[in-house]
Amino acid sequence: MRGSSCRMNIAAVLNGLLVSVLAAVLWKYAKLREHAYSVEEELLLTQQSQELSQVRIDYHAALQSLQEEGTRMVCTGKIHTDRICRFNYLCYSTEAEEFVFFHSNSSVMLPNLGSRRFQPALLDLSSVEDHNTQYFNFLELPVAALKFMPKPVFVPDVTLILNRFNPDNLMHIFHDDLLPIYYTMLQYPDLDQDSRLVFMEGWNEGLHFDLYRLMSNKQPLLKEQLKNFGKLLCFTKSYVGLSKMTTWYQYGFVQPQGAKANILVSSMEIRQFTRFLMEKLNVSMEESSGGDEYIVVFSRTINRLILNEAELILALAQEFQMKTVTVSLDDHTFADIVQIISKASMLVSMHGAQLVTSVFLPRGAVVVEIFPYAVNPDHYTPYKTLASLPGIDLQYVAWQNTKEENSMAFPDRPWNQGGIAHLEKAEQEHIMKSKEVPQHLCCRNPEWLFRIYQDTKVDIPSLIEAIRQTVKTKPNLKKAKPAIVVHPGKVRDPKCQVSVQGTNEARLTVSWQIPWNLKYLKVREVKYEVWIQEQGENTYMPYILPHQNYTFSENIKPFTTYLVWIRCFFNKTLLGPFADVLVCRT
Repeated sequence: MRGSSCRMNIAAVLNGLLVSVLAAVLWKYAKLREHAYSVEEELLLTQQSQELSQVRIDYHAALQSLQEEGTRMVCTGKIHTDRICRFNYLCYSTEAEEFVFFHSNSSVMLPNLGSRRFQPALLDLSSVEDHNTQYFNFLELPVAALKFMPKPVFVPDVTLILNRFNPDNLMHIFHDDLLPIYYTMLQYPDLDQDSRLVFMEGWNEGLHFDLYRLMSNKQPLLKEQLKNFGKLLCFTKSYVGLSKMTTWYQYGFVQPQGAKANILVSSMEIRQFTRFLMEKLNVSMEESSGGDEYIVVFSRTINRLILNEAELILALAQEFQMKTVTVSLDDHTFADIVQIISKASMLVSMHGAQLVTSVFLPRGAVVVEIFPYAVNPDHYTPYKTLASLPGIDLQYVAWQNTKEENSMAFPDRPWNQGGIAHLEKAEQEHIMKSKEVPQHLCCRNPEWLFRIYQDTKVDIPSLIEAIRQTVKTKPNLKKAKPAIVVHPGKVRDPKCQVSVQGTNEARLTVSWQIPWNLKYLKVREVKYEVWIQEQGENTYMPYILPHQNYTFSENIKPFTTYLVWIRCFFNKTLLGPFADVLVCRT
């Protein structure tokens, strides 16, 4: 017995030693990994420093240029929300965290706004319009002040200085950052692939920093990293601000969120950008063959879940006789997600930032957006608006859960994940009983957060029926290239002739030649719009005509002066400009 007990004690000791050794090895491994990450970060910063130092211009020559040639600022845009400014020798103090414009006798500042540049700012640093956290301005000093300041480090790269709006959210990354960066860089030839992006909003890299790296061959710089290069940095040539021309949505800072009032972007610009990004991601752009149709369900794994996702996948496959696959940000690389979605016939997802990947869908595909209980689809439309852009050729379906018993809410979560336990009891009860989130401003409405973070059991027959109202058979991807949108020019050689039949009767004959570009175009339908207005009156008579010569007699009075406007339009909606007004006296 004693021998057996001794063997058991030895075994226990050996097991203990083994556990201790294993724990020590694991601890050592963890420390080595931690050290590796630290070294990797230091190497990255060193690499950035070397990149700057390798091409760093001669300090004395740069300082002399700053002092003699002077700093320069030339801006486009009349108001701060439309303005992008180009600077020579714009400097940044990493100690004061302020940009500095050094004045000399040779400095140029256009427009020279004086104190008006503080009303409220010189420009917006992000593409989100007129948001008070995104304003840009600079301090001013005489160039002589450089004698008393830290030795400046001159950055030779052409830089684009901006704010990212929310680099942890894919919708914001694409809509607010990447698209505006791409088209801002296209506006200025020296903002090429060898220019450098500088992000001044103060965020860390964020979840999708690799997407920002695609925009330039050089590593982007964060505000925090600028301290590594010196106390005073001077950018030899920089552009500050972003174009807003590609944005289609406003987030509800001033009024409830919705489509922008004046959308200036179309499918042509969106798809040019997606081609650029796919090329950078090494994603194949070959069209899929006819037998490869499939549906993609974008799966969320942390919140706003589809509780019966497996059942939904099976039902979609059976209903549309198509393979159905899932993707998620946790299980796939972004390049893989783009590769899969770019050839899909349908994308199905809960409302969320991941739906911005619908920009990669082929023409003719279907976007199905699922909304939780009490969240009205008509009040939250970033992806509906995207799918409705001119020429985008996507079919959009919104479905809302209308059965409260099919929802799972989380009142005890933190407030920013939909929790309401921090609220007064009466407000909690009001939110729990509400049947629809009222329209609201961004961004902390507790009722909106409570409802949008619900999990949902999808009523599959109801969803299928909603899809079928838009998609009668299988989704039909369009293989042909989209038609280029071309507007007619002015009609040429407009003329008027008049004849008086008596004291109460007159005729006005108007003729013109076709627009010059029409003879080079193949269009289905050409018509002309003619406006006739009696001089001195506020109203006019409009006419839509199929030919280039017409005699008007109704409501035409003798001895009266008429103003006549003529324009051409194609295919019912493509309007041309009016020709110069005709003045015709009967």
